[in-house]
Amino acid sequence: MIIDALVAEIGSTTTVVNAFDNLASDNPKFIGSGFSPTTVIEGDVTIGLNKAIDNLKNSLGVRTLEARETFASSSAAGGLKMSVHGLVYDMTVRAAKEAALGAGANIKMITSGLLEDYQIEEIRKQPLNIIMISGGVDFGERITSIENTKKIAALQLGIPIIYAGNIQNHKIIEKIFADHNQSEFLYISDNVYPKIDVLEVEKTRKIIQDAFEKHIIHAPGMEKVKSVITDNIIPTPGAVMEASILLQKVIGDLVVVDIGGATTDVHSVTSGKKEIEKIMIAPEPFAKRTVEGDLGVYINRRNLIDLITKEKIIITLDTNELELDSVLDNYQPIPSANQVPLTEILAQEAMNLALERHCGRLVNVYTGSGKTTYAEGKDLTAVNFIIGTGGALTRLPHRKEIINNVLNKENRLLLKPGKNTEILIDNHYIMASLGVLSKKHPEAAIKLLKSSLEIR
Repeated sequence: MIIDALVAEIGSTTTVVNAFDNLASDNPKFIGSGFSPTTVIEGDVTIGLNKAIDNLKNSLGVRTLEARETFASSSAAGGLKMSVHGLVYDMTVRAAKEAALGAGANIKMITSGLLEDYQIEEIRKQPLNIIMISGGVDFGERITSIENTKKIAALQLGIPIIYAGNIQNHKIIEKIFADHNQSEFLYISDNVYPKIDVLEVEKTRKIIQDAFEKHIIHAPGMEKVKSVITDNIIPTPGAVMEASILLQKVIGDLVVVDIGGATTDVHSVTSGKKEIEKIMIAPEPFAKRTVEGDLGVYINRRNLIDLITKEKIIITLDTNELELDSVLDNYQPIPSANQVPLTEILAQEAMNLALERHCGRLVNVYTGSGKTTYAEGKDLTAVNFIIGTGGALTRLPHRKEIINNVLNKENRLLLKPGKNTEILIDNHYIMASLGVLSKKHPEAAIKLLKSSLEIR
């Protein structure tokens, strides 16, 4: 059997391959999925990839399967691990952080100001994939990013270093890296914070993904990945963001929520409402991602249980503590029938908290001249659609009710989507794969997205 494309999603524990055909037609098709445990620990991710392809062949009932193109997204071995170093946290550091998160990074370290010796030592010890240096608006402060570049280049880490600070420094940054024989690892982007209250992160986000793709084949366990994957490889959260941005152009402003076993990601693509923009005290990116590392329905289930409390869970499930403990003692990554009701409670709490942390809020300030209201954070009040993807929100029986319950929880100070926001589900669980596929086949990716989301 010959098909147009295979897209692998290489996760920390599971590798999924999704098959697509007729990509050049008006009716592209999602054919099916195959699964296997990820084999990074074994030292060769292609073992798991090939097993997932074998699983797909079995499910399709074919002996051979050949794809004209193969793509991948990866969050294996911790995904894209980055550090960010800027001048002032609320300005250039925050802008660099937004670019990194939007590209799908897992940020391991953030610093502001001149790097201290102990921070340099921490950078040396961290298992980083990419480092980003920012600092200074264009034609503004120069010294901090120059000095930080000297210290980081001197480490000779042999990993991509992205400079996204004051454009006046480009020549000297290039010379610093040349002096340390590290020029091949330097990527220069536009300033992520070129003017006061201006964020420009899109070009840097793309450079991060390009650098990841070029260097991911050197990561442990990933050295042979290019023997199976012939086209784009990008971070899985970045792939979801690519799909979100593409879809927003077609259906309007949206939020995507991905609840996993370890984390909950929220992606929003919206400028918000004009009346909120007028009272906003700091800029926000058009496309924003947040990741909550403490909110997961399997690895971090204890965190969620503590937040909800056992007492409330027992009442909601109409059970007792002994029965609840029995369910928890045998809790599985993919919940069994008797575990699903608890997983749904945990998923709702994870989504509610993640959305509250992602969205902005109104703040009332009382002065001698009366009350003043300003807005901070991301305004989600103009969002038309909220989309559920990831294992929990594509597979749990009451997934739409979970989302609806979160939307109906009122807090007039939070700039969250309204209760009338339309709920869509990534039924085929292919949003990340389509984000990768959209790099070369955007029209087919949109049609397949609309099909999975049941948008007519």
